[in-house]
Amino acid sequence: MHELSIALSIIDLAEEQAQQLGAGRVLAVHLKLGPLSGVVKDALLASYEMAVEQSSIAGSKLVIVETDLRAYCPTCATERAVISPVEICCSECGTPTPQITSGRELEVVAMEISQ
Repeated sequence: MHELSIALSIIDLAEEQAQQLGAGRVLAVHLKLGPLSGVVKDALLASYEMAVEQSSIAGSKLVIVETDLRAYCPTCATERAVISPVEICCSECGTPTPQITSGRELEVVAMEISQ
């Protein structure tokens, strides 16, 4: 279950940033998560909830925004939704496309803090 190590890394990052900012308390950590990240959302949420209680940001929440799987279609010459993570093809014309533009994300994008 690598989600626990990811949760611990997110907590470390949030603690470090809160300390640098002189924040009184971290209320929430916001994360973008793509379908190709290799992370199970529910397992990450459960791991975060368990791990955060033993940290300096206890009580904070992990807010996950799931991103869509999108790729650049050379036939349509634009970015399009992908049919499925197994079959990476343009949803409009069906052309296979290896140029993924969104869907691999696993990134902390914001923190809610109180002073």
